[in-house]
Formats: sequence, structure tokens, C-alpha cells
Amino acid sequence: MNAKRKFLAPALVLAALGTAQAQQITRVAVVDLAKVYLTYSRDSAAVRKLEEDKLKVQAEIDRMSNEIKQLQVRRAEAIARSDQAEILRMDQELYRRAQYLSDYFKAKQAELEDRSRRLMESSDFSQLAYRTIQGIAEAEGFSVILSSHSTGSVTSTIIWYSPAVDITDKVIQALIGKAQ
Repeated sequence: MNAKRKFLAPALVLAALGTAQAQQITRVAVVDLAKVYLTYSRDSAAVRKLEEDKLKVQAEIDRMSNEIKQLQVRRAEAIARSDQAEILRMDQELYRRAQYLSDYFKAKQAELEDRSRRLMESSDFSQLAYRTIQGIAEAEGFSVILSSHSTGSVTSTIIWYSPAVDITDKVIQALIGKAQ
């Protein structure tokens, strides 16, 4: 019986080690590449131009929205006067302008997102970011790094994640350290 225990104990230890290795927990982290790019490349002329263009587009959207609000006020005044012809004219004008604003917004948003994506995916930045992320992942034992935002979309593809697994700031700091 004692001999069986001597043989069985090492076998159980080996089996436990094999099971522990098979059940290794995969560590996952997330990174916001858009934030990394914008923070790291603030001095880039192309990024500054993109940010200026975003502000111009927003100003134009605000201007058109204000015009629509003014038309809505004029329509309300026409309703108060029971001026059916003016109400009909205002309804048509409001529809036309709202449609134009919607189309303008969609077109400009797509254009700005495309420019942002092209800047972020430039070969120099992509390679540097990839190497930096890979280095952080290997150093900290992460098996998988996910992007917290989907490409070409403002929304995140990840439903929820703990801020503890977000390595965005570490990537930014590492990139800034490499640039100095």
C-alpha cells in the first residue's frame, strides 16, 4: 500500500500540473487606437488639418440647424395667424432643409471618418503602434489585444470592459518615450 502511495503521489502532481497548464487563463486587453493616434500625433500637420476641418463641418451643421430653428419659429407664427399657404410653404422648406442637413451630415461624417482612418492606418504609424502594442502585451502577459472601437465606426464593438484591461495610456506613453 505504501509503494502505491509513493507511485501515485508523483503521478497526481504531474496530472495536476498538466491540468493547470491546459487551463491557463487567457489575458485580454483593449486599446483605443484612435486615442493613441490623436494623442501621439498632435503635432502632425495632417491631424491638425483634420481637426480644423471637423470644426468647420460642425460650424456649418450648427449654422444650418439654426436656420431650421428660425424657420420653425416662422412656421409657428404662421400657425398662430392661420395662414395655411405660409404653413404649407414652411413645411416644404423645412423638409427640404432638414433633408439637406441630413445628407450633408452623413457625407461629411463619412469623409472625415475615412480621412481619420487613412491617417491612423498610415504604414509608419501602424507599424510603430503594432510593435509597441506587441511589446506591452508580451511584457505584461496579454494573449489578446482588442480594439475598443471598430474601424470606420464611432461606436465600440466591445459591449463592456474593465478599465483595468485598457492599455491605451501605456501605449501612448511608450510611443512618446520612443519619440524622445
